[in-house]
Amino acid sequence: MNILLIGSGGREHALAWKISQSPRVTKLYCAPGNPGIAELAECVDIAADNIPALKDFALQNKIDLTVAGPEVPLTLGIVDEFELAGLKVFGPSKAAAQLEGSKMYAKKIMKKYKIPTAAYAVFTDAQKALEHVYMSRFPVVIKADGLAAGKGVTVAVSLVEAKRAIHAALRDKVFGEAGAQIIIEEFLSGEEASLLAFCDGKDFVPMVSAQDHKAVYDEDKGPNTGGMGAYSPAPAVTKEILRQVGETIFKPLLDGMAKEGAPYKGVLYAGLMLTPGGPKVVEFNCRFGDPETQAVLPRLQTDIVDIFEACLGGQISAQKISWSDAAAVCVVLAADGYPGQYAKGKEISGIAAAAALPDTCVFHAGTAKQDGRLVTSGGRVLGVTALGADIPAAIKNAYKAAGLISFPGLHKRKDIGKKALAYLP
Repeated sequence: MNILLIGSGGREHALAWKISQSPRVTKLYCAPGNPGIAELAECVDIAADNIPALKDFALQNKIDLTVAGPEVPLTLGIVDEFELAGLKVFGPSKAAAQLEGSKMYAKKIMKKYKIPTAAYAVFTDAQKALEHVYMSRFPVVIKADGLAAGKGVTVAVSLVEAKRAIHAALRDKVFGEAGAQIIIEEFLSGEEASLLAFCDGKDFVPMVSAQDHKAVYDEDKGPNTGGMGAYSPAPAVTKEILRQVGETIFKPLLDGMAKEGAPYKGVLYAGLMLTPGGPKVVEFNCRFGDPETQAVLPRLQTDIVDIFEACLGGQISAQKISWSDAAAVCVVLAADGYPGQYAKGKEISGIAAAAALPDTCVFHAGTAKQDGRLVTSGGRVLGVTALGADIPAAIKNAYKAAGLISFPGLHKRKDIGKKALAYLP
């Protein structure tokens, strides 16, 4: 098979790494890719949101399956466009991808189909939003409605913070159109977890659990990022919670989306809060999570191409999917200043030494080649993932590998996986 992977981040490097292991793959392309992906696939200089050019490339190169990594091409309707051209593509339709493209849409669907989530209100007017928070109990959660690369969410613990977030979105337009409408939610207490599922429009098969670390600094301090690391499994997600999530979230969502005329095919990501009243949805994403993918896929033992085709063929419930019992921890190496302003072009060293360690992968996220040197080109630069017999062993292995890599201004959290330790005997 000829396969086209779309995207350029750490998630796409992990997908390229797993797809390339399939004996069914004849040729793997990635658009636009990155230097790490270039070691596994032929990178094509087409932006992930340039759907006409991607479609032309897929037709000209007889692509048998396209896998869309990031959310933007999915919300723009790449699946619909490719299918109209007779091309097979893994991911949800434009209508189904609204679950991530519009938080208000997701909230309406959850309310309609009785899926547990936080109470909320929607605003386009800053003064009305401020009047709402005056009457609210803090903390409150303020979210840009549209896509904001993981940075459109503020947990405001005071009126001052809430005002700042509301004005940033509605008055100062820092998120552009994505923040023209905001959602103000009640704050959910509990432990966060991520559960992804392979979906075929009517049925789903959950993946192994994971937990992301959103805040930039240790102990969950500082602003939210796209994710500073992840581990899998998340011990907080017990078998009983898995059952509850399946029955109260995944099943009613898939049934509801089918009734809406937008059956959901692809990967569905449920960001969860494990509250005393049971699991509730914080957000839905319409694709693999980043960096959860870098912790989950190294545990996958089944050919991922077979899984993609089972989803597209409505046969996911018949697909046997095997996972390693090993634990995985991914530590993100970021540029100093991220998620704010940061420098680029810093030379990176030590990747080969880290990747040579047993059961270790170094996934490129924000890297580039410059005059033959590997340099930083993004806020999240690398994701270092290591396996271990259990979470403590995986933490030790991941930080050992991460310690071998350096570039000026490197920043990483030092507590990835720490929350899991409280559940261990």
